[in-house]
This record gives sequence, C-alpha cells and structure tokens, in this order.
Amino acid sequence: MRARLALLLVAAALLLPAATKPQLVPDVSAREVQIRYSFTGAQLLLFGAILYPDGRIPERPAEVVVVLRGPDQPILLREKQKVAGLIWMNADSSRFRSAPSFYSVASSKPIRSLVDDRTASIYELGLRNLQLSPGGGVLPEKNRRFEAGLLDLRRREGLFAENPHGVEISGGVLYRAAISIPSQVPVGTYTAETFLIDRGRVLAAASRDVHIGKSGFERYIALVARRHAFVYGVAAVLLSLGLGWAAAALFRRRS
Repeated sequence: MRARLALLLVAAALLLPAATKPQLVPDVSAREVQIRYSFTGAQLLLFGAILYPDGRIPERPAEVVVVLRGPDQPILLREKQKVAGLIWMNADSSRFRSAPSFYSVASSKPIRSLVDDRTASIYELGLRNLQLSPGGGVLPEKNRRFEAGLLDLRRREGLFAENPHGVEISGGVLYRAAISIPSQVPVGTYTAETFLIDRGRVLAAASRDVHIGKSGFERYIALVARRHAFVYGVAAVLLSLGLGWAAAALFRRRS
C-alpha cells in the first residue's frame, strides 16, 4: 500500500511543470484520526516526494524535516515546592499566551547540523526553538526556568517529541517519517509540515491538515460539556454521589 502511494506521488510530480527550485509533494496516511473509548494511541505516517528541476537528482540530495503541530493554546504552569519537608504547595506560576498543544519533529539528520539557530528559530524547528510566547512582566531567568519545565512536562506526557533520525529518504526522492500520537492527545486541527533543506537554507516547504477529534459516545459527552456546562456539572456531581453511596452500601453489606 505504501509503495503504491509513493509511486502515485512520483507520477503526480512528473506531471508538474518544470521549476527552478525543488518542490515537495507531501501527504499523510490519515487526514482524520478519531478518538474512541478504546483509543490507545496511533501512528501517523508523513510521506511524499521531492521534485527536482528537470528531474535531475543532485549528487548531494537535500535533507528533510517534518513537523506535526497541534493547535496553539494558553497555558498556566505552576511550580510546586515541598513546605516543611512534608506538604507540596504551589510556590510560583507563569502563564504562556500561546504554546502548541502537541509538537513532534523528525529529521533526516540532527537539526543543528542542517540549519543555524536563526533559521531554526524562524521556522520553529526543534523543541528548543519553539516560540512559547510567555506572559508579560516575566523576568528572563524565571521565563527560562518555566520554559524548561513546560518542555520537560510535555515530553514526559508524550505530547512533545524530537527524533533527529526519524526521516528516511529513498533514492534522494522519496521520504517518509512515522509520528507517534499518544492516547491523551488534544483534539483539534493539526498541521503536518515538511521542510526541504540544503546547505543551511530552506528550499521548499509544504503542509497538510490533519483533524484529530472524538467520535461516538466520547464526542457526545464532549459536546454536552461544552454546550451545557451547568447541566454537565450537576450530572457529574450526582453521578459521583450515586457511585459513592453504592460503594458504601456494598461495603456495609459485606461487613
């Protein structure tokens, strides 16, 4: 199946008009990922073809970086400290106006060896080059500490990832990369971006949208929680009380 898709991409590329710069013909294995109660994660394949001018592959083919990025969202990050050696309490906090809910990058070579820091920052290539947009009035030292904490937290949750050898290039033309999607992935419209890089310059870029959403009973519950927040809250409280009463009654009967 994958080989057939690759051949179709090459055929489509050959039909495109000649260009002075290389072009990308990208695609993804699934334009929509549905989250059900049994969802334990998924793997998304980003693949495509590189169209060189006149169909001539250079002696030194370009490198490829792919990024799967979730919708941006504001984040309030809290820092906990142990008080009196016994109790963990919130000691400090920092707000980020905008940060990706999911970010995974894979490249054919380590990003540091492909582009300089300025180019990596412009295109946000790599975790250390993400523009997290901290709230105003934050001291630089505190900002760096909370940025490092956010990256570490998201990495441990599987929402941020970086694979410096995750892109395979075949024949200098076809490329593919597998991106893992964890079970707790946020819903929304994701952007799958592909960058073609040669000698420190981004020669071409292309993107595809991927929608990750809930379906079935999970989708119904999410819609109710969003459209009828008060009713959803009351129902959740009543359900918790009912389950607590049932557990207590069962315990008394057994004892």
